[in-house]
Amino acid sequence: MAVTDLGKKVFFLYPPSVIRDEMIGRLLDQEYEVYMLKDIKMCEPLLRSHPESLVFVNIDVGMAEPEWEQWIRKTMETPETAGIGIGIVTYNSDEALQRKYLMEIGIPCGFIKLKLGLDESTRILLTTLRANEAKGRRKYVRANCSNDTLSAINLREGPIKSSGKLLDISIVGFSCILDPDPAFQKNTILHDVQLKLRASLIRTKVVVFGMREHEGRTVYVMLFAEPHSQTSREKIRNFTQLTLQSEIELEVNNMKTVKQEETT
Repeated sequence: MAVTDLGKKVFFLYPPSVIRDEMIGRLLDQEYEVYMLKDIKMCEPLLRSHPESLVFVNIDVGMAEPEWEQWIRKTMETPETAGIGIGIVTYNSDEALQRKYLMEIGIPCGFIKLKLGLDESTRILLTTLRANEAKGRRKYVRANCSNDTLSAINLREGPIKSSGKLLDISIVGFSCILDPDPAFQKNTILHDVQLKLRASLIRTKVVVFGMREHEGRTVYVMLFAEPHSQTSREKIRNFTQLTLQSEIELEVNNMKTVKQEETT
């Protein structure tokens, strides 16, 4: 399976508040894998590591506009990052500036004017993401929880009580390891499952979709067996966003550690 079949990472470099507070949630609702980056030094190694990703740059902050132009041209011309899809988000409505980036430089992911308002900016951005196949063949964003020590699962089914560790989660289901292992069979319905998603709790019903072995333990794949309430949906979305962001920051920190070790 090609990397792009799983979708592309969508980075926002120096996202303004309207993107952080409003637009990110709307993109997650549409199952896009979205990250926020607050430092260009954080962005550069990630783009090299994920050369099929998309990055939307807020050229209003961080550097003067001529410096942004230079950085964007360099990113597009460097072989390691030439496949990156670059777009711009800005409150600047200067038509000449827009023509420069779209016509002269040829950025592939558009020049989005935030002054158009949240709804119109979101519509344009979603159109851009679809045109660049950012979702790939993936239907749902799945967040890796394996490094999260603050999340857990507890369940009760008749005389069976078990708890364990969440490995990943999406809006449609999750995987976990249970202790003690209750030896559930495929299609077993569990009526009383509690998910601790950091500071949030969700009580739900699930069905055992399947099992697999990992390091001598059974990993259970569970699907939610009933529609989410609006509150539960928001909790899962918020947790997914936090987990994705934590994972990308961990990746950057690991890169820094490796680089320091190579230097010393």
